[in-house]
Amino acid sequence: MNAPNLLTVMRIVLTVFFVFALYQNGLGAKALALFFFTLAVLTDFYDGYLARKYNLISAFGKIMDPIADKFLMLSAFFVFMQMHIIAVWMFIVICAREAAVTGLRLWAKKKGVTLAAEKAGKVKTILQIVAVYLIMIFIIAAQSSVHAQWYANLLSLGIKGIYVFMMGVVFVTIWSGLSFIGNNRKDIFGV
Repeated sequence: MNAPNLLTVMRIVLTVFFVFALYQNGLGAKALALFFFTLAVLTDFYDGYLARKYNLISAFGKIMDPIADKFLMLSAFFVFMQMHIIAVWMFIVICAREAAVTGLRLWAKKKGVTLAAEKAGKVKTILQIVAVYLIMIFIIAAQSSVHAQWYANLLSLGIKGIYVFMMGVVFVTIWSGLSFIGNNRKDIFGV
């Protein structure tokens, strides 16, 4: 197994650690979850960088890298949905887009066509990562709450801010999915 593929597998393992830490109580556990998430995001950057720089692109990497990315992001949003930080419909829309694009990629691969990532998908991924960081900062701030009234008001404002930001993330997620389908319709549908 080459280094980029090892980093992809590490991202999957780090996602499990991230989710486990996120479900634990206490400020230390939430900080540890943020640490695991950061490591997972770094593996995403470096696996692609190493694969391109040293020409270590493999069939395993082409399939598993985007799956590992989606596993990380969907795991985070699923937990945030369970914590009632993001709305259920937001998770469903994000999950449906990721499942559709992954399914179409696998279907095209079966026909011998590799569908590359697009700029819109990269923008979507960056916004989703930023959303996870903002939510994690919010969770850590909430864990360190002193329960003062002003602090409760600040947390309420934080939830509203997260909702507005997530609306943008969901919009870009939908847009990137439609862009992917539109730009690859000939390879996917033959039209």
